[in-house]
Amino acid sequence: MLSRVFDLVLSLLATAVLIVPSILICLAIKATSEGKVLYWSKRVGHNSQYFMMPKFRSMYSHSPEVATDKLRDPQRYITSVGSFLRRTSLDEIPQLISVLMGDMSIVGPRPALHNQHLLISLNARI
Repeated sequence: MLSRVFDLVLSLLATAVLIVPSILICLAIKATSEGKVLYWSKRVGHNSQYFMMPKFRSMYSHSPEVATDKLRDPQRYITSVGSFLRRTSLDEIPQLISVLMGDMSIVGPRPALHNQHLLISLNARI
């Protein structure tokens, strides 16, 4: 219960502080590439429950839906703004929505992609 209160308070504060940068990021994404501003990734959370986690889109819309480390040449899929967002971790800001919804926590393991079976099994042991 205490961790949930911590998640809510911290994510609400962070959302308030990051609203203006988030708007600027949305404008930069729309100005430099086609497609939606947010990318919704299917993830596995607590008790192996699936949920959709948002991130600012850092790759072109036609990119394969696999972990970047599985791509032969990931740089060809990453947009110019996306490269900056990834380097600075600003693409992660929309995950505050998932924290507010209770799908994930500020502290803890990063939710695995739905197709990362080994990572899902390791997280289940924690």
